[in-house]
Amino acid sequence: QVQLVESGGGLVQAGDSLRLSCAASGRTFSSNAMGWFRQAPGKEREFVASISWRGINIYYADSVKGRFTISRDNAKNSMYLQMNSLKPEDTAVYYCAEAKTPVGLSNSDYVYWGQGTQVTVSS
Repeated sequence: QVQLVESGGGLVQAGDSLRLSCAASGRTFSSNAMGWFRQAPGKEREFVASISWRGINIYYADSVKGRFTISRDNAKNSMYLQMNSLKPEDTAVYYCAEAKTPVGLSNSDYVYWGQGTQVTVSS
């Protein structure tokens, strides 16, 4: 029912910035949390950041705290991830996801997934 499409990935150098976008369709308004996850080569998918449906509750993984900023615009059915001071360790496929709960405290809450966008950070 809900379709999620990521965009904004690319190849950048360490210290550069990227802004990822996630566009949702199949609905007009979401009252549930959304989040970003990533998967590096040879590793399992990990949590990056999440935002509740009103944008009040925001959580970040320790590895990105202070560098990444998550936001959403419910009127546009969109979510964003501003990534600053990128490091080679940030290289991964980034996925947007939507939860079935308004806050999204557990990874298992996220049930809708995009196909991912590649972010590559060179040293």
